[in-house]
Amino acid sequence: MTEKPAGYYHPPGGLPSQTTLMTARAVFTPAYAFIPKGCFSEIVTSNLPGWTKTRLWLIARPMSGFSETFSQYVMEVAPGGGSDTPDTDTGAEHWLFFTDGLATVTIDGTGYEMEAGSYAYIPPASRWTLLAEGGSPARFHWLRKLYEPAPGHPAPAHFVINERDVPVRFMPGTDNRWGTTRFVDPDDIAHDAHVNIVTFQPGGRIPFEETHVMEHGLYVLEGRAAYKLNQDWVEVEAGDFMWLRAFCPQACIAAGPDPFRYLLYKDVNRHANLRLMR
Repeated sequence: MTEKPAGYYHPPGGLPSQTTLMTARAVFTPAYAFIPKGCFSEIVTSNLPGWTKTRLWLIARPMSGFSETFSQYVMEVAPGGGSDTPDTDTGAEHWLFFTDGLATVTIDGTGYEMEAGSYAYIPPASRWTLLAEGGSPARFHWLRKLYEPAPGHPAPAHFVINERDVPVRFMPGTDNRWGTTRFVDPDDIAHDAHVNIVTFQPGGRIPFEETHVMEHGLYVLEGRAAYKLNQDWVEVEAGDFMWLRAFCPQACIAAGPDPFRYLLYKDVNRHANLRLMR
């Protein structure tokens, strides 16, 4: 396995000093939520049944006025920890993106070595396990969603890849300043959600108020930007998390000397659920 690429942020844990000023950056609104990296302290971690030597920050979950389609965890698994029964909900599909450490993920009997930059898609009803290995914690993002079948299309197969082996697809007319690392074909109707990495080179931007049906979860992996969330411009940096409700306007201007990159969740390729309003 190779060493971790520079840049992936992960929460260090701990507690702020008693002399630390509270910056009041966290925001929770009906249209969006912003959880800055300073909120990822020791006292807001959680545990999970069936997992050993593990703690996590649960940063998105289905609840009234918040996420409707997915949950997202920032995981930290100490060496020797992990799970043989990660999730008992057989209807859930999973995405794992590793930012640090080493682990073995076994999916339906096949083992995969995971390191920083490794990405796994695990379809519903899969049998899978995770074991942290190496001398430091395995750190990764774990996103979960109840899979919505598409008539005439089987559920996608599992796959494991590293982001370094996936080219960035740049948006046309952006001088290669705004692009996306796409882990699945966006036209593959079997997938009901995408988890990708979006990259803005310094000075890159979303030059209009992007307003559409997808719910978004954005965890900033590296860099800094000014991000428009609904009517507000918010300064964001590596370690911050943003949740955007469907149709929440968004725009972005990369603000630092380094690339601005985030892990992006969005639901796709399915009818709107009319039963939510009953």
